[in-house]
Amino acid sequence: MRWRRQSSTPDVIDQRAAAPRVGLPFPGGGAGVGGGLGVVGLLIFLALQLLGGGGGTAFDVDQQFGDSTQTPDPGSGGAIPADKDPERDLKDFSAYVFNNVQETWESTFAQQNQPYKRAKLVLYRDAVSTGCGSASSAVGPFYCPADQRVYLDLGFYHDMASQLGAQGDFAWAYVIAHEMGHHAQQQLGTSSEVHRLSSQSPQDANALSVRLELQADCYAGVWAHSVYEAGDLEEGDVDEAVTASAAVGDDRLQSRGGGHIDPDSFTHGTSDQRSSWFTKGEDSGEPSACDTFSAEDL
Repeated sequence: MRWRRQSSTPDVIDQRAAAPRVGLPFPGGGAGVGGGLGVVGLLIFLALQLLGGGGGTAFDVDQQFGDSTQTPDPGSGGAIPADKDPERDLKDFSAYVFNNVQETWESTFAQQNQPYKRAKLVLYRDAVSTGCGSASSAVGPFYCPADQRVYLDLGFYHDMASQLGAQGDFAWAYVIAHEMGHHAQQQLGTSSEVHRLSSQSPQDANALSVRLELQADCYAGVWAHSVYEAGDLEEGDVDEAVTASAAVGDDRLQSRGGGHIDPDSFTHGTSDQRSSWFTKGEDSGEPSACDTFSAEDL
């Protein structure tokens, strides 16, 4: 994906600790990234359901976040000077993608005469305090509807590539676009309605969560279409996103975790469903194509 460094924006909040981290280089730059979960952390992460584990309000956020989590001292975080930041390229790319997705949704809402409140992106390491409670990086990338912020530990970029086989800059862009899909759902009232219906009919909560997550995947595809329209997609980008969406299917994650594949426990959709709905959004470029709630066959 072709991208450009941007000046700082109040929509991106850097709370990373100053300790350097080295690991997998980000494509197109020499900055090292890495650290992250490791095998044990990954298993915890899989158990908390990848990509959206705290984002959609189709389930009880309090089960994912808790006051017992140790969060960094506020004084120990903050932004890292660019010339000392081993993750500078990944940080700048993440900020660019986030801002680009945000601008796409802001324009889409404006075209429909809908109000839109801008989300914020919080970059952190290890643990973070949010409007949904405190969380460790084991939760993975997530969106908190209570404070309308996307939370990213950049170390997850390494884990996507090494543990899930989801490599490339556009695989990472898909992660951010998916979480911003949850913000669009929050703005539209979709996530609140799903939460209400899930509270009324707990037996339907998992199925409703699947539809919410698949819609966020489709919304990520809609954004990918806008990147194509702008001429910024590069060869292989869409394949990277499709691979990433398939890698985080409930069936794939349960299989990787060594457990029994239980469709009744799915909350995010199968690999085929996730990649299919991303592709549907990317092909159409229209949010209206992402009505997973009316679709009989997901």
